[in-house]
Amino acid sequence: MMRRADDLGPLERYTAASEAAAQRVIAAYSTSFGLATRLLGARHRTHIRNIYALVRIADELVDGVAEHAGVAAVEQRRRLAALEDETEQAMRSGYSSNPIVHAFAVTARDAGIDVGLTRPFFASMRMDLPEAPPVGTAEAPPRAAAVRAFDVSDHAAYVYGSAEVVGLMCLRVFMRDEACSAETAQVLEHGARQLGAAFQNVNFLRDLGDDADRLKRDYLGGEAEMTPELQRRWIETIRAQLADAEQTVPLLPSDARGAVGCALRLFRRLTERIARTPAVSLRSRRVRVSNPVKAWLALQSIVSARKEGLA
Repeated sequence: MMRRADDLGPLERYTAASEAAAQRVIAAYSTSFGLATRLLGARHRTHIRNIYALVRIADELVDGVAEHAGVAAVEQRRRLAALEDETEQAMRSGYSSNPIVHAFAVTARDAGIDVGLTRPFFASMRMDLPEAPPVGTAEAPPRAAAVRAFDVSDHAAYVYGSAEVVGLMCLRVFMRDEACSAETAQVLEHGARQLGAAFQNVNFLRDLGDDADRLKRDYLGGEAEMTPELQRRWIETIRAQLADAEQTVPLLPSDARGAVGCALRLFRRLTERIARTPAVSLRSRRVRVSNPVKAWLALQSIVSARKEGLA
């Protein structure tokens, strides 16, 4: 039976309010992720939303929200560092005055998420910030005209920190009450990383125009333009990453398979739509999946997960 708010202790009530705030962040920013989380078992759902909310507010800080608020580059770095420090303190103590950080810390402590995952995430976020000027010099205007090109090494580091570790955080939530062999754990971790990387690479292809024109970033290996050959190579990479991840879905707890399967199906559909889109159009057109198609993919995922549970 659900307890009334009046029956909760002070910390429990604050945690409930913080987790409700995390859910609002998802609702405001991602219909796709919100749909997938609704397919999770109740014991996972809030935790995954808590992870997403922290990731989202950090991402928004470096993706222009702070800049639009008039926050200078040096101050953006200070605020990102402060957010990381607050997160680590909350993971140790179980409390933060920032509701989103507090919600994440509750999840981190319950699922065993540690700084081995949060630090690479924040390092990746720092890669998105403009370089700070040397001490004693005036700050350059924000967003210089030149597009920053990520080389292969930059891309790998960025994808690991911004996406693969998020997959590993979610995996820790899913497996926190499960017993599995070291070999199975290794296979699951590989799948979680591959799925996170695939999601990120799909979004790089979807957001080519916004990344280049607004954010002045090129994440895809330093290529100046998207060519058919470059598009083909990235599609092949993503397909391989999704195929790797798909192999591990049956190893997940039954109450996580439907949601992960739904996310996988959605990004596979996006990948195939990107593959059919002319390379020259990718910069001006963001490939999407309609809400009815998302609902159909969710239904397929539910049916598939139930069949696996009966096998």
